Amino acid sequence: MDILIMVGQLILGLTILVGLHELGHMLAAKWFGMRVEKYAIGFPPKVFGKKIGETEYMLGLIPLGGFVKISGMVDESMDTEALKEEPKPWEFRAKPAWQRLIVMMGGIIVNVITGIVIFIALTYNYGESYLPASEAKYGIIANEIGQDIGFQTGDKIVAVNGQKLEKFDEVYSMDALLGRDSYYTVERNGQLIDLQVPVDLMDRLADREDRMFFVQPRQPFKVGQVAKGTGADKAGLQEGDFITMINGKSVKFFHELQEALQANKAKKVSMTIERAGKPIKLQAQVSEEGTLGFMPVVLLESATREFSLGESIPMGTEQAFGVITANVKGFGKIFRGEVSASKSLSGPIGIAQIFGDTFNWYKFWNITAMLSMVLAFMNFLPIPALDGGHVVFLTYEMISGRKPSDNFLENAQKVGMVLLLGLMAFAIFNDVFKIFF
Repeated sequence: MDILIMVGQLILGLTILVGLHELGHMLAAKWFGMRVEKYAIGFPPKVFGKKIGETEYMLGLIPLGGFVKISGMVDESMDTEALKEEPKPWEFRAKPAWQRLIVMMGGIIVNVITGIVIFIALTYNYGESYLPASEAKYGIIANEIGQDIGFQTGDKIVAVNGQKLEKFDEVYSMDALLGRDSYYTVERNGQLIDLQVPVDLMDRLADREDRMFFVQPRQPFKVGQVAKGTGADKAGLQEGDFITMINGKSVKFFHELQEALQANKAKKVSMTIERAGKPIKLQAQVSEEGTLGFMPVVLLESATREFSLGESIPMGTEQAFGVITANVKGFGKIFRGEVSASKSLSGPIGIAQIFGDTFNWYKFWNITAMLSMVLAFMNFLPIPALDGGHVVFLTYEMISGRKPSDNFLENAQKVGMVLLLGLMAFAIFNDVFKIFF
């Protein structure tokens, strides 16, 4: 069932984005009087098709893309027979270069608009929930990667790249993780220390399930809901209790409790708790997984900020273009050899895992908005067979006044298709490799 939820979200997200992308091409083509022979979401074999006017609307079985077939255009169908004849007035090749350029940009433009609109809607409807940096006053916990960077548990992060930390999540910002000379400023034992971010940090994070969370704020806590029949329930632990000691060792933060319980799996432990200001001693059985059986209540106060529509528009737009900026920086690191392409790139399996095995509307639309911007960015790359490749050739034609030959365009399309198929095969193989190795 979990796999079905992941796959279902992937298919739904891609169907929306691909459908809108190809719709952008189709509407622009029809606007300029070009004949659109086919509008397809998914690749053959055909599941459903219906012809309305001059256009067949098709749904393909393979939901990893889509296409629009415009008369007189060299595209991925490689149907070049019609190009041997004189151009017809309704054909793509018969139209002025500037019209053809708009048609090729139509899908990219629609994806950018889609991403911006979704981010604006999410900002307006959900606002922003975050942990103020001032709440992380107890310092941080550093995992293995955090320690490699130079963090120590108990450090207080005060700035990122010289900018004062306002929200704790800024620690994980793309500016920090993808910048070339990024650094964190921490307060340790009353002194300020700068910690340089390694250029291969994204590679290291890709190898871990906890991904970005190389540091987390230390969290004081109290006991929340206690599950019946568990070690916590049988020991007499109650909601609102404070656990202060395990086997005589002080416990102040939740990670300290977790470490103590992991060290005592399937054993009994002595606990000191505070209830109504009084200390009480209890004995509790720890499960084989290293848990007691209660929900913790974290005592750090998050903040929520709501935005008007006028405030949401620039914020949503900034978020959208921030995705493209992050992709540009990421590709830059790959080309400079600072991060591995195999660890940074994901195919359909990896994207499905990002959606996750539970459905949440906010998360779904947030990921879909990011994918929309990524799709726009990828399609703008100057690779033949992508929209960006067509844009390069059309720009050359508009500047030079000379149109590339149909034979050149056909061969360029073949090269582009080989590159794209190779990249798709690499992404899928890479996803499988990351799962099993």
